[in-house]
Amino acid sequence: MYSAKNSAALKQRPGPALLAVLLAALIATTAGAGWHRGSRLPALAGLGLSGTVPPLEKKVVLIDFWASWCGPCKHSFPELDKLYKEYQDRGFCLVAVSVDEKAGAMKKFLDEHPVAFSTVHDADHRLVAEAEVASMPTSFLVDRQGVIRFVHVGFRGAADVKQLRQEIEQLLTEK
Repeated sequence: MYSAKNSAALKQRPGPALLAVLLAALIATTAGAGWHRGSRLPALAGLGLSGTVPPLEKKVVLIDFWASWCGPCKHSFPELDKLYKEYQDRGFCLVAVSVDEKAGAMKKFLDEHPVAFSTVHDADHRLVAEAEVASMPTSFLVDRQGVIRFVHVGFRGAADVKQLRQEIEQLLTEK
């Protein structure tokens, strides 16, 4: 029921305690959203990916989201291929997830930038939505227990390659 007293109460600004409760509720509802450091890599099967996802169990895995229209991806692919070839025999696996709308764009890119690692197509954008990837490229480095340990957004050349190499080495030496 409306009254002048209720009207005055509605016009008051919320106090700090109420704002703290609302902020805590917002954080609690979004804290588990997306992939982040410390979260487990979900099973990739059943997400509508086209292509073959290699066995990932007990391997150090780099999941790299990319697109054919992504300028930095054109530079990162040859470097990622070198890393893959260098570490694959030690238990390193790389899966590149294309978010291109059309498979033809992905194929053309791969024809121009051939790689030895696995590539899959996320045409329905189910995986990229689950991971909440906002920019290309974005990659997630996962340890042998399936825990995301490092997240990389963008590609800045030699500095990123050096950092990735150090992180891969670290995870490969862990048991």
